[in-house]
Amino acid sequence: MYESRAEALSFMRVADGRERVLAAVREQLKRGASQIKVMAGGGVTSAYDPLDTLQYTTDELRAAVGAAADWGTYVAVHVFTVEGIRRAVDAGVKSIEHGLLADEATIALLAEEDVWLSTQPLLESDHVFASPDSVAKNQKVCEGVKDTLAWARAHGVKLSLGTDMLLNPAEAHKQGEMLTRLTGRFGFTPAETLRIATSGNAELFRLAGERDPYRQAPFGVIRPGAWADVLFVDGDPTQDIGLLAEPEENLALIIKGGRIHKNRLGHA
Repeated sequence: MYESRAEALSFMRVADGRERVLAAVREQLKRGASQIKVMAGGGVTSAYDPLDTLQYTTDELRAAVGAAADWGTYVAVHVFTVEGIRRAVDAGVKSIEHGLLADEATIALLAEEDVWLSTQPLLESDHVFASPDSVAKNQKVCEGVKDTLAWARAHGVKLSLGTDMLLNPAEAHKQGEMLTRLTGRFGFTPAETLRIATSGNAELFRLAGERDPYRQAPFGVIRPGAWADVLFVDGDPTQDIGLLAEPEENLALIIKGGRIHKNRLGHA
């Protein structure tokens, strides 16, 4: 049986049917996964993956959700479309990843059902695609960003932030700039943007329960006893979020995992 490189690395599993989904989710959890992400709809970069397709039945999704719940954690779902989002919510998933082809009623449903939206302030220029089909799909997705974020804000959807800069260190420098777009292009205040990317993301990760690798202490907060990575910014990002778009210049101190990785303050 053919096994992709991603499967060989245990990064993912291909599973069709309820029984195989159960087995795949349990296997990944036994290997140490803290939560499960299911690719329930089409994607931009994949050649044989139209955006409008639904790629798991409700029963298959419920199998994944049930297996994750048995381990005390949750399922997130990669999906863009109205039909895919609603099917995932009906199955009990806790986080919609992307969701950029939703309509307002579906975004409102996320708030009603207490489902997170983990999305990205994407622009067409963020990625270069060789395939004309991927270029067209990316354009369609990016057209949905503004409305999706505006509806999420209006309806009080729980938001977390990702950049989708997956496994590409060469693009890591773009992540700060993408964060600032929430304020510059999409109407969030600097404080709202910072909250989404810090305590918001931390609250979502806490849904991993006993699988949470950081469960021994609070995180996403700065207080005694908490586990936190800390950035000291040369300036006030609550007034000028653009400072975070240029980390080399504006981050004076970086503490990660209790270790100092950058220090322009002289002493710490």
